[in-house]
Amino acid sequence: MKLVVAAVLCTSAVAHADASVHGTVEISRPKDIPASAVLVYIVGFAEPPAKTAVEVKQVGKRFLPDLIAVTAGGTVSFPNGDPFLHNVFSPTSDRTFDLGSFPRGETRTRTFPRRGVIDVYCNIHPEMSATLVVLPNTRFAFVGADGQFQIDHVPPGTWTLFAFSRRAARPVSTQVTVGATGTVELTLKLDEVQRDFSHPNKFGEKYRPTTVYPPGA
Repeated sequence: MKLVVAAVLCTSAVAHADASVHGTVEISRPKDIPASAVLVYIVGFAEPPAKTAVEVKQVGKRFLPDLIAVTAGGTVSFPNGDPFLHNVFSPTSDRTFDLGSFPRGETRTRTFPRRGVIDVYCNIHPEMSATLVVLPNTRFAFVGADGQFQIDHVPPGTWTLFAFSRRAARPVSTQVTVGATGTVELTLKLDEVQRDFSHPNKFGEKYRPTTVYPPGA
């Protein structure tokens, strides 16, 4: 997947931003596809990441959440809550990483300096997959169960707003012009499809149920 971003710096504008963007994402999906998280984000300006790490738990052979947003330069922590080893890795081109195997109660962290969309897997459990979106700023939100979202403290200007989900046929976008104050209202339509998240292990091979990966492998 490719993430469209713009490297326009508006540090002073962000510091005094009082406007908001509120909207609804209307999602169309086949009946056999479960509801999934939808991320809405604005690009066109950059700002530093939050000081606290974003947490992605490993519980029940799942990544929770399985759609993660972090600002470029930010850190993501991966605590293992299962009574067995996990090995978090990514094969995404130019953004590969491998945290090695670690047991229950331990946490591994990773900092992501570059913007983009990163696939995240476990080298031991093929059913585990997640998507990490590294963004240029902190102006993003996840859509609620009612389909609505709100992004506060948006700097004045004309920006591009995206809606993204792991099962979207493609991200959707629209331009949004924000003043110094007030709230901009908008609606986006997002189509989801059946998507196969199967993948090879970190060695590019098929997963083998009998394979045992020692700690640190």
